[in-house]
Amino acid sequence: MSQASSPRLFPQAEFLRDGRHNGPRIAGAGSHSIIDCFECGFRHALPLPDPAALEEEYRQNYYADEKPSFIAHAGEDQDWFVLAQTDRLEAFERRLGAGRRRLLDIGCGPGFFLKTAIARGWQAHGIEPSRQAAAHARSLGAAVTEDFFNAQSAPALGRFDAVNLTNVLEHVPNPIDVLTRAIGLIEPGGVLCVGVPNDFSPFQIAARGALGIGEWWVAPPHHLNYFDFDSLAALLGRLGVADQERTTSFPMEAFLMMGENYTDDPALGRACHDRRKRFDFAMELAGLKEVRRNFYRALAGQGIGREAVIIATKPQAT
Repeated sequence: MSQASSPRLFPQAEFLRDGRHNGPRIAGAGSHSIIDCFECGFRHALPLPDPAALEEEYRQNYYADEKPSFIAHAGEDQDWFVLAQTDRLEAFERRLGAGRRRLLDIGCGPGFFLKTAIARGWQAHGIEPSRQAAAHARSLGAAVTEDFFNAQSAPALGRFDAVNLTNVLEHVPNPIDVLTRAIGLIEPGGVLCVGVPNDFSPFQIAARGALGIGEWWVAPPHHLNYFDFDSLAALLGRLGVADQERTTSFPMEAFLMMGENYTDDPALGRACHDRRKRFDFAMELAGLKEVRRNFYRALAGQGIGREAVIIATKPQAT
């Protein structure tokens, strides 16, 4: 059982079962409970939503209703995004060597990662269910399939040297199926990168326990799955990808422990976000790119950071 669901942190955890899913209830929001599922090996919501209704939400409404300012803010942040995107692409290139530059970005959103990859010479393709996001990605010059990544759409996409999934697995009812399908599209010796929110992290637990701040990161039905580094790494290992490396982004929760509760103040949240951007830019301008990268690797090694990002290699065929 994970640290987050240890008896000390959840002394009276109720045990829930729904079909094959079973485990202690560790959090909840509205009509949903979050369990640390013994069957899946990671935390997720119960009950899981109807897949057809969820697909309609993401195809039609997500960016319009739930994230109306996301594309605009993401555009404002693009110079900052490029730092992490370049870190990721350089890690791919080190693992792949020369001449292997076919990339699939699953859930590519507005297409900013694709844009950075194309500028570095990658043959990059995205798949994205949201009409608004897919249209924006195409406006940046990216090739995008407007669809969900599923058993019907995946075979037509082809084969790739690298597959990226950023902020996807937390949204889908069956992340194991998504990962299995994604790995199946990677050529032997190719690279998989998965990035998810790092939830029930040590800093979140500290902010909740010491400061009494609520579980702001629990957000069903949009966030169904709650990974940390260890549960994500274990799942990838079970699916056969190895040689894993971990990294993260600035731990936003640190601001909470310095007295800046942004969880119910969007303006303060944006101000804290701008400060973490300035930190990364300052390191880059000082010529300390590798120090910045090593800093985030070190945080990831302690389970700390806003994201859990793992880069791994698909074994060569035997």
